[in-house]
Amino acid sequence: MPPHHDRWSGRYGPPHEGTVVELDEDSNGRATTIVPDVCLLVIGWQFVDGWPLVVGANRDEWLDRPATAITVLQDSHPRILGGRDERAGGTWMAVNEHGVVCGLTNTPMPDGPDPTKLSRGRLPLIAARARTAVDAADALADELDANPYNPAWLLVGDRESLNYLAVGTDGPAGPQRLDPGLHVLENAAFGVPSVKVDHVRSALHNADAGGRPLWEALPGVLTDHTVPGAPSGGHRFPDGRERREATLAPCVHSDGYGTRSSTLIRVGAATGDLPEILVADGPPCTSPFVDAGHLWSPAAGS
Repeated sequence: MPPHHDRWSGRYGPPHEGTVVELDEDSNGRATTIVPDVCLLVIGWQFVDGWPLVVGANRDEWLDRPATAITVLQDSHPRILGGRDERAGGTWMAVNEHGVVCGLTNTPMPDGPDPTKLSRGRLPLIAARARTAVDAADALADELDANPYNPAWLLVGDRESLNYLAVGTDGPAGPQRLDPGLHVLENAAFGVPSVKVDHVRSALHNADAGGRPLWEALPGVLTDHTVPGAPSGGHRFPDGRERREATLAPCVHSDGYGTRSSTLIRVGAATGDLPEILVADGPPCTSPFVDAGHLWSPAAGS
């Protein structure tokens, strides 16, 4: 276990992007933005004794957009589980039998995704086809060099490494290896100031200080409806555009939009052990987390 202060750091689908960023108005009539797909991704890497990788994620999306919270995305070599967007295809998070996990958050785009570019939902599945997170990060880098994608941010990890990639943004090119600790990603680049990230990290830090293990603390954080106080200038994305205030809460409830599902994954230290996965098929504040481990069995089909 590293020193305490080191622990707290900042289906292939159709060929092109099928998700649209839509604009709404806040109470003052100003345009605000909603960004689909995972809006909160928490990863503890080398953070919990005996569990080198612990993941919690909320997927935020339009309420009428069809999706499957958890299914078999690939039958074998390796077997891959994850959610599936039934309209555009692809996934927001995937985990394979070897313990490689990849999740993404989308970059806010004023005019919506470029329809001439490939769907970001392909990327977690590409990553999860690798045997290790390092190989997955390299495969993603090769894919991104070869094909244009709409911008996003990804975390891909396993027992041995955690890697961050910025897709189609001004961030550093290529994978970045992250240090052991607790890492929180929302719809902003890793390390960019975010009241949502700060709130989540603080809540988990307080739970840790109170003796609550990360695995036990994550459900409470993922169901939290607290909207953190905004700095002067209001609730904005890093590029200055305003955002719906409700999207700053870990568990989002807004008009026609909100947290659609929640996922907990942990990967044990023994390489032969399959990852544990629990899924709430609906907002986790009202939908129970259910063990999805039966899907690792070939009898579960796809």
